[in-house]
Amino acid sequence: MAAEQSFDVYRLPEEHEAIREAVREVCAAKVAPHAAEADETGEFPKASYDALRAADFHAPHIPVEYGGAGADALATAIVIEEVARACASSSLIPAVNKLGTMPLLLAGSEELKRRYLTPVAAGDAMFSYCLSEPEAGSDAASMTTRAVRDGDHWVLNGVKRWITNAGVSEFYTVFAVTDPSARSRGISAFVVEKSDAGVSFGAPEKKLGIKGSPTREVYLDNVRIPADRMIGGEGTGFGTAMQTLDHTRVTIAAQAVGIAQGALDYAKGYVQERKQFGKAVAEFQGVQFMLADMGMKLEASRQLTYAAAGKSERGDADLTYFGAAAKCFASDAAMEITTDAVQLLGGYGYTRDYPVERMMRDAKITQIYEGTNQVQRIVMARQLLKG
Repeated sequence: MAAEQSFDVYRLPEEHEAIREAVREVCAAKVAPHAAEADETGEFPKASYDALRAADFHAPHIPVEYGGAGADALATAIVIEEVARACASSSLIPAVNKLGTMPLLLAGSEELKRRYLTPVAAGDAMFSYCLSEPEAGSDAASMTTRAVRDGDHWVLNGVKRWITNAGVSEFYTVFAVTDPSARSRGISAFVVEKSDAGVSFGAPEKKLGIKGSPTREVYLDNVRIPADRMIGGEGTGFGTAMQTLDHTRVTIAAQAVGIAQGALDYAKGYVQERKQFGKAVAEFQGVQFMLADMGMKLEASRQLTYAAAGKSERGDADLTYFGAAAKCFASDAAMEITTDAVQLLGGYGYTRDYPVERMMRDAKITQIYEGTNQVQRIVMARQLLKG
């Protein structure tokens, strides 16, 4: 029996379990209490941000050399999962900080990394990611935002749409066309600051869910930035954008897992307390079968997500497939699980007095952003057919 105890294959390392406990504690005390209000008012949950920042969970992925916690991809996924379990809007703080900074980590100069990752690690700034445009969503390569060289500067003009945390974030990774004749190979990446002249924001979108995380258009009107703010070489931006998404789709999968876990937890508690026909609703086999399916889908999602997170940390060759698979499977499962949670609460589930309807609305976006699940299936199929 002693030998069995030392079998650690497929078991999370102790430090990862400790991270989960620490995040859960912070979220129970200081994030969950603001979740309903953030949804109701559509306001960015500053108290939740302050709590995450105080505990170093706002951007845990940033390496130690830039003042960050240096969390690996799996630890970062667990942080996002646990925050999402309490408040999906707040989970976009660590998730989008990773999304916005990943291009720098992958392709930025040392000077650029030091200048921009350090304030994010300190909690003095957030970082957003500007890829989508009004006419360039799934087909990101058809973007029209332009960057034109002018001496030792670049001048940017264009509109970016669906930008998470726009207006709150200080820094933006912006993708723009530098060579219109080269399609995807003519796209470059830049760091734009909120304070740069010519940067402005649209009104917050009126959304179905994640209402506490602002989504706005970003307008670039003759924004003139120093040439050293280009991320990587000219024409490498689209490649960096796609490589970034390979890593950050894992974080969306983690967000979906967290939302689903929050819904299952609440529904489990409810059906054990709620009595009908003289007994707890949980005693009915039909309800038990629903719970079993919810738990099974959730655990399958979690295991796939963690496997993808390991591949993200190692930079495995099959990360593209696993990142897409985890994001697609976990978000589809989260939509099913949260819908079933609403069903288990009956009429109460349909009211805003209970959190499951919010979780159902929040889950929907995980099937759409960072590549719709239809796009994920295209990505997966291409990877499968390569072999």
